[in-house]
Amino acid sequence: MSLKELTKTYAPIEIDEACLNRLEVIGTRLQSENKKYNLTALTADEDIAVLHFADCLQLVKVVDFAGKTVVDVGCGGGFPSLVIAAAEPKAKVHALDSTAKKLGFVAETASLAGMDNISTMVGRAEELVTDCRESFDIAVSRGVSRLNILAELCLPYVKVGGIFAAMKGAGGAEEAAEAEKGIARLGGRLKEIIPAPVKDGDDHCVVIIEKLRSTPKEYPRQYNKIKKNPL
Repeated sequence: MSLKELTKTYAPIEIDEACLNRLEVIGTRLQSENKKYNLTALTADEDIAVLHFADCLQLVKVVDFAGKTVVDVGCGGGFPSLVIAAAEPKAKVHALDSTAKKLGFVAETASLAGMDNISTMVGRAEELVTDCRESFDIAVSRGVSRLNILAELCLPYVKVGGIFAAMKGAGGAEEAAEAEKGIARLGGRLKEIIPAPVKDGDDHCVVIIEKLRSTPKEYPRQYNKIKKNPL
């Protein structure tokens, strides 16, 4: 099957032809430009359809992105930000990463796919938040670090009443328990952990954290302090 056919087969939600076309552009460009940008080890059609597209579409399945402002913290090559923007044109997606080269790939790919609902933010998450603190409806992140570190980087971006949705693997529930006290200190509360299986029943999940109160101004700390002494 072609990449497009595989994407349609494995997608956990109904996606229209326009979305399929956008995803095809993203996947094809991922294959052609991967070596230049060092984006991923997964470039076979089926791997892209399952482990990039279907996996990220599980997030779209459980979170309503329509009309929302979204920040993808540590987006790398654009996952899940490119997939969210492709699947939900009414979302305003901001792809954040410290590597300008990877954000160049994201911006160029979005343009080639005809997506004008995604922009890029280059810099470290704990530093960029100064200019856009608590200004997003939703923060998302995929595979950046453990949740007790990630929560401090992401929750300061989220408005009170918004959510942080973390894409996690089999250890998601354990990470959530480990991070629960720190999440509370940051103004959040663990709402739910939603199974998000992909091919062969991999134990992926989405950890949903509600933002109940403003994050204290002293957070986030510098990354070396967060990593050395997580909340």
